[in-house]
Amino acid sequence: MGKQKKQKKFAAMKRMISLKDQRIKEQDRAKTQKKKKEDPSVIKEQEVAKYPSCMFFQYNTQLGPPYYILVDTNFINFSIKAKLDVVQSMMDCLYAKCVPCITDCVMAELEKLGMKYRVALRIAKDPRFDRLPCSHKGTYADDCLVQRVMQHKCYIVATVDRDLKRRIRKIPGVPIMYISNHRYNIERMPDDYGAPRL
Repeated sequence: MGKQKKQKKFAAMKRMISLKDQRIKEQDRAKTQKKKKEDPSVIKEQEVAKYPSCMFFQYNTQLGPPYYILVDTNFINFSIKAKLDVVQSMMDCLYAKCVPCITDCVMAELEKLGMKYRVALRIAKDPRFDRLPCSHKGTYADDCLVQRVMQHKCYIVATVDRDLKRRIRKIPGVPIMYISNHRYNIERMPDDYGAPRL
């Protein structure tokens, strides 16, 4: 005689008694929550994000020469590939004095990249660059730059990273500098400033 075939039960679960069942004691039973009627005379509190006074118009009015530009790791690397001098090209783009700023996180990222990016590290250690100390833990530069830009609206962010650009576009009043056609370009700045847009 052959063995009888048994079918496997898929997704078999133990049956649970609902908390409103009659077999459950009164103190263990789920209590129906009564909705409180809202009083129309009570003032409703609502939290609204505060915007700085410099953002009264479409563009940030706080920005003016000398421009402080937060530089990202890949921006320096792409500048080397395009054979652009960072400070000189920034001045050509904005027609004004530019102070490139570099955070501890970006420096740490460049140091981690090793010997391949030693030229970028040497450029970042240039005395014309302002060094900004970081007080937070970790060395993730993107979060650091976004956090710094949200606190102070006086920076322009120089980056080629798409994800970082996307994050910064959500913050009002922060222009982005990027590289295109072997030159620096800037977006979200009034047309009176900077090199002609292509």
